[in-house]
Amino acid sequence: MADLASFLELEMLDRDLFRASTEPVVNSRQSLFGGQVAGQALLAAGSTVAPERMPHSLHGYFLRPGKVDRPVLFHVDRDRDGGSFSARHVRAVQDGDVIFSMLASFAAPEDGVAYDALPTRDGGDPEALRNRPTALLIDVREVTKTRIGGGQIRHSDRLWVRAVGELSDDPLMHACVVTYMSDLGSGFGQVEVEGLPAGGPSIDHSVWFHAPIRADQWTLLELWPLKAGSARGVYHGSMRSQSGELGAVFAQEMLLRHQLLPPDLLERMAEFLGVDTSE
Repeated sequence: MADLASFLELEMLDRDLFRASTEPVVNSRQSLFGGQVAGQALLAAGSTVAPERMPHSLHGYFLRPGKVDRPVLFHVDRDRDGGSFSARHVRAVQDGDVIFSMLASFAAPEDGVAYDALPTRDGGDPEALRNRPTALLIDVREVTKTRIGGGQIRHSDRLWVRAVGELSDDPLMHACVVTYMSDLGSGFGQVEVEGLPAGGPSIDHSVWFHAPIRADQWTLLELWPLKAGSARGVYHGSMRSQSGELGAVFAQEMLLRHQLLPPDLLERMAEFLGVDTSE
């Protein structure tokens, strides 16, 4: 696929029923990228609300790994259309099984006082950073470098991202791409605690959209860990435009089960990512 917007597009099969086809770009993965399924679920939900209502939040659960060689069906339930908000429930289904379940809420923009107390760190100039190879349709420039350590891949917790290809001016598509990109990295990637994994499969994911930002321009993705225990870990994240405007905040819980990767697999992944294995 030439661009991310085309990759996320859905085929409408019936009222409130959509289908996404698997494309070759994901075939290098053992399972579907969670951000892809979440972004497409949001697109399906947004296609059933009034065009002036934009997503302001979503809450999703990853229930089963998505198969890379099978299409995904998105069933949308119209829970409510009120005077100010529209609520939707989306189920992503493969072979009759729900792989992802999401609640999303939409509202028309309103005037209000802005306040931003969320800490942020200087990400520097993304154009001065090396582009990180990726099988996904996004450009990635890491501020904190992905590295190999303790038999694990320690993913970046601060990186610049943008969609490959210019997106239209449709704010719903930009919100879907923001959702797609919010599943990158790991909030525990740079945490070095003996026995604590640096990352794992996503269990659930929530996003709150605060301001429309263009996802085809450099966006600073920052992650920070909160709590780990019972083989699970929760971290927060934010996405800001290059001018510093806060576009979205999110929270993710991931499964943290200790499993060292085989050395040969680490070597292959390190070669692809261009990271040092000297540790």
